[in-house]
Amino acid sequence: MRIGMALNYSGGFKETVAELADYEKAGLDIVYVAEAYSFDAVSQLGYIAAKTERVEIASGILPIYSRTPTLLAMTAAGLDFVSEGRFTLGIGASGPQVIEGFHGVPYHAPLGRTREVVEICRKVWKRERLQHEGKHYAMPLPEGQGTGLGKPLKIINHPVREDIPILVAAIGPKNVEMTAEIANAWEPIFYLPEKAADVWGASLAAGRAKRDPSLGELDIVGQAPLAIGDDVQGFLEFGRPMAALYIGGMGAKGKNFYNDLCRRYGWEKEAEEIQDLYLAGKKDEAAAKVPYELLEKMSLIGSEGHVRERLAAMKASGVTTLNVSPIAGDHKARLALIEKIKLMAEDV
Repeated sequence: MRIGMALNYSGGFKETVAELADYEKAGLDIVYVAEAYSFDAVSQLGYIAAKTERVEIASGILPIYSRTPTLLAMTAAGLDFVSEGRFTLGIGASGPQVIEGFHGVPYHAPLGRTREVVEICRKVWKRERLQHEGKHYAMPLPEGQGTGLGKPLKIINHPVREDIPILVAAIGPKNVEMTAEIANAWEPIFYLPEKAADVWGASLAAGRAKRDPSLGELDIVGQAPLAIGDDVQGFLEFGRPMAALYIGGMGAKGKNFYNDLCRRYGWEKEAEEIQDLYLAGKKDEAAAKVPYELLEKMSLIGSEGHVRERLAAMKASGVTTLNVSPIAGDHKARLALIEKIKLMAEDV
């Protein structure tokens, strides 16, 4: 398993990147930069590319609605160029609250749009004259739209790679099926290895059955907070507020993908309680309702023996890249965690 790490997007970015060289030396394989509704990820990824030499860099993730498909392709090609072929384009649909609330764009047809975005990006990277007649995107614009002066163009530069890896963040059954069919990598959230086959197995199998062999095997990226020791169990509680935010607050009733996932994991009652409390403004009470088993099994927190067991469970479920968040008091201790988990993953 590769070891990856997500960089914090809420502050202290330059300080974090200054430390990234040490993580690179410790064997970190890939670093992910989120976008959400903070600073854009692209400028930060370019900064990382200039400050590192070996580690792969990935957007984790760029929403498909806030940029045209062609701009996503151009951006990926540019980042792949400045990083000398180290970039992975991570994309996802985000959700209506962010897309309609922050970007002011209708949240419509996420699966169909994602499929077309992937197709268009790969055409651009191959330097084909861009002609695309899809349900959601058309290049050039068809007759009757615009000025009528559009013409097929190809990207001026020669991309470093015409097969830049594409990672898709997905958790819904149809979205996961599509991801397994067309993407290079898949990143779910709240990944529980013991329940993954029941929740996503059929979708992954259906997608893989239609997958182009030239894409290679699907890279499955599991996320997990990381702490190793005999006195770190309490760190599991750090995950409660975020889990409550997503399960309870990332969407309205009936329109929350993360709440749906919690239900599919078997916690229907808890998912409803968390959402009701969170939407009522009772965030602490909602966090208290997050199942302890969810926090424990989606984490790498505990004694060395326990973490080895969780690593084995991750690998057995199909995870090929671990995106970890090391929890420790200072940079030296976090670095030691990356070194440790890298060695442990090699032994599993």
